[in-house]
Amino acid sequence: MTGLLINALVLGIGATAFMDIIALLQRRLFGTPSLNYAMVGRWLGHMPRGIFIHRPIGKSRPVRGEAALGWGAHYLIGVALAAVFLALAGADWLSRPTIMPALAFGVATVLIPFLVLQPGLGAGVAARKTPEPNTARLRSLLAHCSFGAGLWVTGLGGMLVLQGRGLL
Repeated sequence: MTGLLINALVLGIGATAFMDIIALLQRRLFGTPSLNYAMVGRWLGHMPRGIFIHRPIGKSRPVRGEAALGWGAHYLIGVALAAVFLALAGADWLSRPTIMPALAFGVATVLIPFLVLQPGLGAGVAARKTPEPNTARLRSLLAHCSFGAGLWVTGLGGMLVLQGRGLL
């Protein structure tokens, strides 16, 4: 069990960081805006008060430490999703990481923002209340594909490190 938790921690942080690097590159190269994680923190910060849906989140009262809360949740969710992925893919996946299961899982995780985050932030299911819903959907899909690619890249990196140390 401890091995699964450590593997999920490393894999989740690595995949989430990869996702963030891709988002940074998209912003710098193409001017593509990425999700403001402070708004995620604001959303989460209002939950203890019983407020789960905002219209829109930008008009809701700021929450102390919302940026840190949002970024922390982003990485914690990445670790949790990595644990789910490892449970589904099986223990052997880490010894021989393949891209297709990781990408398929990444694509499947786009349901989380479509069905939970975007409605909670006031954007509606699958961003239907945004000015350009299809653009928002495509950005979410690309972000979650990059998470899946990050699972694979991080898995490969871990495998190479272990091989280099003679542990595989």
